[in-house]
Parts: sequence; C-alpha cells; structure tokens
Amino acid sequence: MPTKAISFCLLPSELIQYIILQLSLPEIIQLKSVSKSIFSIISDGDFIRNYNHQSSSATWLFLYKKRWRREALLYGFADSSNRWFNILICDMLKQVVPPGEDVYFLTANANIFLFALNNTQQLMSLDIMTRVVKKIPPSPLGPRGTSSWRRSGMKLLSCPHCPNHFRFLFAEYHENRPTLFEYNSRVERWKYCWGRDEVVCQDYYLDDEFVFLSASNGRNGSVIIGVVRPYECNTTITTTPLVIRPTFNEQHAEDHRLAVGFSWGNSIDLLHVYGDGNMMTIRSDKVNNNSNKRKIKRIELWGLSRNNGRYWEFASTAPNELIHKISKPYGAMMGCMQKTQGVTRAILMTNLEGTWETIWLSYNNNNNHWAWLQLPDCNMKGSNLAGVAFSSGLTLS
Repeated sequence: MPTKAISFCLLPSELIQYIILQLSLPEIIQLKSVSKSIFSIISDGDFIRNYNHQSSSATWLFLYKKRWRREALLYGFADSSNRWFNILICDMLKQVVPPGEDVYFLTANANIFLFALNNTQQLMSLDIMTRVVKKIPPSPLGPRGTSSWRRSGMKLLSCPHCPNHFRFLFAEYHENRPTLFEYNSRVERWKYCWGRDEVVCQDYYLDDEFVFLSASNGRNGSVIIGVVRPYECNTTITTTPLVIRPTFNEQHAEDHRLAVGFSWGNSIDLLHVYGDGNMMTIRSDKVNNNSNKRKIKRIELWGLSRNNGRYWEFASTAPNELIHKISKPYGAMMGCMQKTQGVTRAILMTNLEGTWETIWLSYNNNNNHWAWLQLPDCNMKGSNLAGVAFSSGLTLS
C-alpha cells in the first residue's frame, strides 16, 4: 500500500468519512480497494444514505465518444466537480455486445444507462454499480435503428426505492396518432397508449411532476406528449397522456421556420434544441462571407405558453456578455436540454475540423439568471460523438 494511502487510513474515521463525502462516485469506487477500513466506511448504511442524499442534487453530463479502431469511451462530468471521469464500461458491455457492433449512448438516469445497437437494432441497459447488462425486448414498433431515437422524445426514470429498476418512456407517432410507449424493467414488458388533445391548464406545469416528450418537431410547430411522472416501478401510468401542439404566433412564425436539431456549415443560421417542454434557439452568423465557419450571435429560451400550451412563449435571452464568452468559430453544432426544479440546462456541442467544444449553459427561472459552466478539455479531437445526455446524481447502493 502506498505511503500516502497508509497516512490517509490513519486519520480519524469521522474525518475520513467527511473527506470521502466530498468526492464524486467514480472516485469513491476507486477508494474501495485502498484498505479494508475505507471499504467498511463506504459500505456503511449511514454513509450510503448521507452520500445519496447529498448527490441527489448533482447534475451529470455524459459524453460517449468513439475513435476509429479503438474502444469507445464514456466520460462523465458533475456540476459539483472540476474534472472529467472516465466511466469504464467497455468490459461490461462486452457481455452482450457482439464484435463489430456500433453502440450508441441514448440516455441515463442515476446508475442506469441506456444504449442502442445500430446493426442488430436492439436496446440494452447497463447498471454501472452492479455491472449488470440486459437486453431490452423490442418495443411495439419493432426494432429501431439509432437514427430513430430523438433525445427530446425519450426519458429514463430510475426507481428511487429500487435503483436497479427503471422505466423508459418515449413518444412517437403510431397509426398516425401521438403515442406514449413505456418499458418497465420490473416486469420486463412494454405498453403504449394514445394521447388526447386537450387545452392545458397552468397547474400542468408544476416542475418535476410531469414528463414532456417530443413526438415531433418541425418548421410549423411541435407535437408534445405530457404525462404525470411515475415515481415507482410497481405502479402504472393511469392518466391519459395529453397531446400539446405548440406553434409560434404570427409575430414569430417566419423567424423560426428553419431547421431543427442540427446545423452544419452555412446551411442554417437558426438551430432549435428541444427538451422537457422547452426550446432553445441559437442564431449564428458566418465568420466571413467565404467561410463555412459560424459564430453564435444570440440565444433565446422558449417554453410552453402558461395559459393553454398552444404557443411557444418567449422566456429569456442570454446576455451579450455570456454570448461574447462562448462564441467561437464552429462548423457544426448539436445540442440537448433538460429542466429540473426550475433550472433549464443545455449542452451545445460544436465541431470545427475535428475539434469538439462543449458549452454548458443554464437558466434559473426563479431569478432569471443565466450561467455558463466552463468545462475542462475532454480530449475529443478526432473522435465521433456517439451520444450525449444529462442525468441525475449517481448513487451508492
């Protein structure tokens, strides 16, 4: 055992526990092998409860990157830390992933991660604490390629009292009707139900009580399914999902009838990013007339109108000082969004000649405050991005 590790183990147990509580879960997992005394502290029930309570407020960002002829890597960054963590999942995935398969990261919640296999068009879940990998049976829509999954149209919900179980929800058109699909890992079955169009009252927007999933996003508006959030895996969704069809009012319609989800080169100067019933618009300009490079010039946040949900309602514009800090030349851009407890977070991934930049923005609806979380370099130059998602705090179990 290294001298530093021995010195650490000689500290009072209360101080060791306090120090470990300040660490992120990947660091705590590594400490388990240092000594029996530290393993005992980390395995103690009171420590686990204290850590899980503390980590429940942490927001994680996960990036899944691939390199030619090399294994893919999953990186995680918590808003309470100052560095990226390499989540070692390759050996775990080999349990069920055939050689040569293209694996894409879809979403995550707590300790559960969801992946899609492009060749076999299957889904699989990974519990990074128990290291259990399971294949998920095909949905009622049948096998789906990775391009069929939209970040704004799916949500993974882990069970708070049984973290190795989860529910996976996604919205899609089925028989020409907006439909909610749900997979419950406890019973290992899918179910689906059609939504109904209804005028939405203001009470429907209580933070974190409802799940909003995009069934489609287009030039003329969106189709969103809203449903009461299921908190337990042993209960079923009993309320009929509501279908909300927000459009832009006449004043803003022409400004927003442009592409959705991904911008490339000089083909678009307005990008829409959707998530959790919100929309972010990113306007850009060419760096110069003879270049495919662009720079961000304006970012706006929109939400569902509070009176009936029929319109996209303007919420806020990112301040010019923030735009000046984050605006760098890029060739392509994509993004994802999440809203929890009144805070909307967005990740904008930009690429310029093989170099990736990650921009983490947040907007607090309670005090109308925008923030930019600076991230260290994730060493993604030359890599392909095979998935990005926000998640809640990881938990010990």
